Amino acid sequence: MDNNSSYIVQMVSDLGPWAWLIGGIILLALELAMPGSFLIWLGLAALVVGIVSLVVDLSWQVAWIGFAALAIVFLLVGRRLFSAEHTTSDRPHLNERGQALVGRRFTLTEPIVDGEGRVRIDDTLWRVRGPNLPAGTQIEISRADSATLIVVPVADGQSQAN
Repeated sequence: MDNNSSYIVQMVSDLGPWAWLIGGIILLALELAMPGSFLIWLGLAALVVGIVSLVVDLSWQVAWIGFAALAIVFLLVGRRLFSAEHTTSDRPHLNERGQALVGRRFTLTEPIVDGEGRVRIDDTLWRVRGPNLPAGTQIEISRADSATLIVVPVADGQSQAN
């Protein structure tokens, strides 16, 4: 071991439980700088080990085993509590604008020729695919395929939105 590494090991050893507390605070700060919800669990585990080490004199082996076990437990519990499947939204298609249009009716802005055309929806001109239809035909969005809307003609000619 070179001189610099032995100095670091000696400094961490001299800090004792405070090394765990400082390490935990650094990990939490790194989580704020680079959010990803991973370092937070390691930081919390380090803080718990540091607090326990202040009360009970732990050997470095027990402290590291406790840190590893707590990090795994915190990570698993945190992932379960904050997973995407548990979050609900009043706007589930916020970032999927095409999906939000499924089922709505509009008037074709341009004819559908060779299966492709365009429709103006609010301030956006969308590419559509469907059967050949003249401009002005009432269509319904049946599904969204990336940035292309798949449409079918509306038999009753009534438009819900324009």
